[in-house]
Amino acid sequence: MKMTPNAFLAAIRQGRPQIGLWVSLANNYAAEVVASAGYDWLLVDMEHAPSDMGTVLGQLQAIAPHGATAIVRPPWNDTVMVKRLLDVGASGLLFPMVQSVQEAQAAVAACRYPPNGVRGVAGSIRANNFGRITDYYAKADDQTAVILQVETQSAVAQSLEIGQVDGVDGVFFGPADIAADMGLLGKHMSDEVWNLILPAARKLMAAGIPVGTLVTDPAFAQKLLADGFTFVACGTDTNLLAKGADALLAQMRTATRKENT
Repeated sequence: MKMTPNAFLAAIRQGRPQIGLWVSLANNYAAEVVASAGYDWLLVDMEHAPSDMGTVLGQLQAIAPHGATAIVRPPWNDTVMVKRLLDVGASGLLFPMVQSVQEAQAAVAACRYPPNGVRGVAGSIRANNFGRITDYYAKADDQTAVILQVETQSAVAQSLEIGQVDGVDGVFFGPADIAADMGLLGKHMSDEVWNLILPAARKLMAAGIPVGTLVTDPAFAQKLLADGFTFVACGTDTNLLAKGADALLAQMRTATRKENT
């Protein structure tokens, strides 16, 4: 058995837009619901979600049959956590709060086997179909997506250098934390935030480095893809559930009031 190419990586390397969704509910059943929708990629979150290795494993198993590429965001740039996430079959990782070239290099090294990195070698793991994928060790380094998240003004200023680190597959802008760092907490869609992000993003695009982000405004997400962002998440499962529940209740309350007048 041969290793299946990483569809998300192939797409962003070719400049083909990839539409994603954030998966934060920390539950395999909920992950299956959104996985069958047909998104190109799904971000399984551990940084701001109540997830652990067990819940992530269940989510990866739920997503696998449906074609979306599962990217996991670990809680931190931690070599041990990275090793475990890759062993259970994450197709790639989104590293939060990368602040320097040195941190970028450490993230890449954690995802690479020696002599190219420091990832520990295990035998029978889910990532290699329990030893059945015979070329896994030869191809895993190239087929594991390494995406780095810049979330402060300082990191945005260094984003081109971070993106140019050998082995980095893309740079992801985190507008919520960038806004907070600018003294604009909760105002991540403001012009000031995007006037900082967009010039840095264009420099990365000009250098051939894929750029991504998360925004929950579909029209703005579409605009970013049209402007050259390669991978954009356009919503979160928690937000979809909350808004859907609110809208349904509002509809029912309105109908009930009309009936009682």
